[in-house]
Amino acid sequence: MKRSFLLTLSAILMLGIAISCNPSPKDPDAKAASELASRVLGSSARHFTFETLPADTADFFTLRSEGRRIVVGGNNANSMAVGLNYYLKYYCHTNVGWFAWDKGTLPKQLPAIGTPVRMEARVPERFFLNYCTYGYTMPWWGWKEWEHFIDWMALNGINLPLAITGQESVWYRVWTELGLTDEEVRSYFTGPAHLPWHRMLNIDRWGGPLPKSWLEGQEALQKMIVARERELNMKPVLPAFAGHVPPELSRIYPDAKIERMSDWAGFALEDYPWFLDPEDELFPVIQQKFLEKEVELYGTDHIYGIDIFNEMIPKSWEPDYLAGVSKGVYASLAAADPDATWLQMTWLFYNERKYWFEGDSDARVKAFLTSYPAEKSILLDYYCERMEVWRKTQSYYGIPFIWCYLGNFGGNTFLAGNIQEVGNLIEGAFAEAGPSFKGIGSTLEGFDCNPFMYQFIFEKAWNFPQHQNLDAYADALAWSRTGVDNDEARAAWKELFDEIYIQRSVPGHSPIMNLRPSFGRSSSYHSSIRFNYENEKLKDVIAHLLAAQGHGPSYEFDLVNLTRQYLSNLFEQLFADYKTAYETSDTETMAACRDEMLGIFDTLDELLASQPYFLVGKWISDARSWGEDATEADYFESNARNLLTTWGDRGNLLTDYADRSWSGLVGTYYKPRWEMFFKAVDEAVATGEKLEGARYDTLLEAMKDFEYDWWHERPGTFSATPTGNPIEQVRKVFAK
Repeated sequence: MKRSFLLTLSAILMLGIAISCNPSPKDPDAKAASELASRVLGSSARHFTFETLPADTADFFTLRSEGRRIVVGGNNANSMAVGLNYYLKYYCHTNVGWFAWDKGTLPKQLPAIGTPVRMEARVPERFFLNYCTYGYTMPWWGWKEWEHFIDWMALNGINLPLAITGQESVWYRVWTELGLTDEEVRSYFTGPAHLPWHRMLNIDRWGGPLPKSWLEGQEALQKMIVARERELNMKPVLPAFAGHVPPELSRIYPDAKIERMSDWAGFALEDYPWFLDPEDELFPVIQQKFLEKEVELYGTDHIYGIDIFNEMIPKSWEPDYLAGVSKGVYASLAAADPDATWLQMTWLFYNERKYWFEGDSDARVKAFLTSYPAEKSILLDYYCERMEVWRKTQSYYGIPFIWCYLGNFGGNTFLAGNIQEVGNLIEGAFAEAGPSFKGIGSTLEGFDCNPFMYQFIFEKAWNFPQHQNLDAYADALAWSRTGVDNDEARAAWKELFDEIYIQRSVPGHSPIMNLRPSFGRSSSYHSSIRFNYENEKLKDVIAHLLAAQGHGPSYEFDLVNLTRQYLSNLFEQLFADYKTAYETSDTETMAACRDEMLGIFDTLDELLASQPYFLVGKWISDARSWGEDATEADYFESNARNLLTTWGDRGNLLTDYADRSWSGLVGTYYKPRWEMFFKAVDEAVATGEKLEGARYDTLLEAMKDFEYDWWHERPGTFSATPTGNPIEQVRKVFAK
């Protein structure tokens, strides 16, 4: 009892010392920054003090030492967070990643700041996320994941995040108040992982009806998300009405101009969405209702995301019609919120560019974008590493726009990122785009294998001296990601910059082992397997990293991440040899290649099990956690499995679009398909035939049956926690 009392007294005294050394700031911005530091750094946060400085013409932060303390100043909490991250990265040489487990480590003694630092933002707006990210990465997140991710966004200066969680509970209120039944409304929604494409007016119903418990849970989560984002000086971009309605609304409003939209990705007719003409008198009524309820639940910063015709074909391409649509949408928005700004992505101008820029004319684009006030608009130039729409539209006719890097499709686990070219493109925008260029952003579809690219993008929004020389930046990145400063670490990252990260990401950028096997073009979506470097160069990078003897979560992630790509590339090379042997009926070589390829599946599955984010078991466990009972948990699990595999019904056009090299998925989904393929090839060769025509069609149907059963029947159980030492696993791979 006495010892317990003394421990308690000691703890109280220590707490008092900590409080006296680091008093809680009264200013809300400094308080928010201080609390962020505590969440990210734990007890080490006591060494930092935050102070709010008078606002300047641009966001800025300052750094200085006061004795053994680090003082971070700034015009708001968001700027102070950037300052803290700058100190962590460039003084402490540690990395804070976007996943909750990737927080890095600090040196035992914090480095002093010799000369005080002041850095300014080069642009006022820093946007992040994509509707698709809410399906490919975030559908099953809880507050633990969101809390850390919001901190990561603040550390990287993001102040304009897309915030579309929980909107279905708002729509539920709107549609039921207008007279639709509970079953009609919940059946109108898709399954949770597919909701982004329902929100973007692509599909209805598939995977529904959505459980009521999901609506309630997401509403509670969204309230926490937007509250924290606002604490950190972010302006959450909330959704607004884009014309998407349940078809049953025609029963209540038979005269409303409601039409079925065009096909999307081969979904069945009953899944097609329905669109209410913005010129219909019902449109502003629904807009008003939705915004009133949304603001009541989630508040507002008066910036709303509305996207019309995303990957869809309008009923008319006449400029007057297009102008009328956008004018009607804005009028409804302004009537509901006179302070509203309409934010929209311009992916449609890239994806359907042959229509929007017909005959190389921008008349349709101009009509659509200039029918409402420019100062009430923000445009996201969505895929700038591939096509800068601002250059085709006179900097969007003076309308404020944000230069965006996409960099990932479907959450595919493929090394991609043309870092030198992207840096030059951003600098080109600063030099040439003019005053309508207001920000830098990223519109990635999924998180996974190239996290440093996104940190690079957002650092370009500030006047960091490290970005004046890419070699110097690579050296700094090498230290922060490996945790050590030596020649091996620097050599690895220089080679990554010079040899590996030289190509942009494209849809379907996937290892061939993740795709439906065939000797011709894969029936999986797009199936781009190209990599523009020699695989031995990637092996050399991994050897340098192993020799560097680094430490920390980022170092371990990079080692496993690079090795999974190396093994995937090796598989592709072996398959090329297998195909050559098949064409000459060299069964001995075929068997040797087959056995080695199947061995790669096993090696890769074991390797990936060592990383917390490379686990299909974590994805499934998180999905099941949203279920109120076993039936709901099974429903969520099936939906989670489906998105990664067939994406929709059996044989959907988007099959494998969201493929990824994850432990569990590699061993129980991708490997069995290839085993089926090899067996069918052997049977064909044994009879003196080729695997083509009716023979391949039979195999394809069998693979489709297998794919359907994997997500629908949910075979197998998978660990949600990593196993094995990642560094030792990588050494084991190369010892083979």
